[in-house]
Formats: sequence, structure tokens, C-alpha cells
Amino acid sequence: MATSVPLRKQPVQQRSAKRVEKMLKACASLIDELGYDGVTTTLIAERAGVAVGSLYQFFPDKRAVVQELTKRNLDYFTAEIDRRLDWDNLEHWWHGVDEIIDIYVEMYRSTPGFAHVRFGDVIDLRFIDEKRDNNTVIADKIAGLIARKVNVPVTSIYMQITIASDIGDAILALAFRRKLFGEQEMIDEAKRVVRNYLAGSL
Repeated sequence: MATSVPLRKQPVQQRSAKRVEKMLKACASLIDELGYDGVTTTLIAERAGVAVGSLYQFFPDKRAVVQELTKRNLDYFTAEIDRRLDWDNLEHWWHGVDEIIDIYVEMYRSTPGFAHVRFGDVIDLRFIDEKRDNNTVIADKIAGLIARKVNVPVTSIYMQITIASDIGDAILALAFRRKLFGEQEMIDEAKRVVRNYLAGSL
């Protein structure tokens, strides 16, 4: 069963925090090389240059390491949305849609390990939080962030943001996961379809 608290203990000292960062970085690079199934705690420890026992001080198993990596990727994703979307000065609201999709695409192409694990759906549909599926967790974060940005109740946009998130994910899957069509073609299509849906529902 998934856990929403992957770290056994939070690294308090700077040295411990750096060790955890090295483990997460090592895990991400190994996922790119070997895929999730090929990664082991021993390999993570070796790549990070730490003892396996040191890894187990913070993580009970490989899954927990990847959960923490996924959690940090999600935090980065939402932080980038918050940083890059200046809602007061957007020429059109749909530029916000484009920006969110662009951030996801950038992460897919450049964030170590992300293309193979994404937000955990490859491993478990409830990888981030055992009580909610991954897409719901992501939609919650995006809806909450947008609601604060435009000063509306989150309940007024939650359903639409959840549907838009699933629509975008499904279309991008055709390019990145199923590879049925060209990447840029599907990125453009995801933007077009999500814009059209939101224009008719918000």
C-alpha cells in the first residue's frame, strides 16, 4: 500500500539534507538508465556514494525514495506555475493553459527520471497519496493555486480544472507514452482542446 509520508525522518542537519539530495539525484539518474524496475536501494546508495544503511535511515525501500522524488517534482511543478503565471498581466487567460502545459513538457524533457515515472502513475495510480489517485492530487494543487491567483472559491473551478487536467494528460500520453503521433503536434493539440473545453465551461 502506498504511503503519503515516504521519508522515515526529515533530515535536520545540513549534512543529512545533502545526503538525501544525493540519493534522490542518484535515483533519478538510475531511473533514466534502467527504468523503475531496474533500480534497487543498493544501486541508489552506490551511485550516491553512501552506505545502504545510511539510505535506510531515511527511506524504508526503493518505492519510498521514488515517492519522495515524485513529491518534490510535483512541488516544483506547482511552484513553477505559481512563479510563471502572472494572471493580472496575462493578455488572454488561455496563455495560462499554454504555460502550464509547457512546464509539464519541459519537465518531461529535462527533469531526470520524470519521463519514466512522471507523477507516479506508471507505478501506482495512488502513488502520491494512498487516499486519492495521482491525477486528483495534481488537480487539487492546480485548482487551489489558480483559485488564489484569481481570487475565486476553489469549488467554483475545481470540476473544470480536474477535467481539463485529465484531458491534457490523455492527449500528451499519445505523444510521450504511446508515441502514436508527433510530440509537438500533440502538445499543440492538448493546448487547443483544453482551451476549448475551458472556454465552454468556465
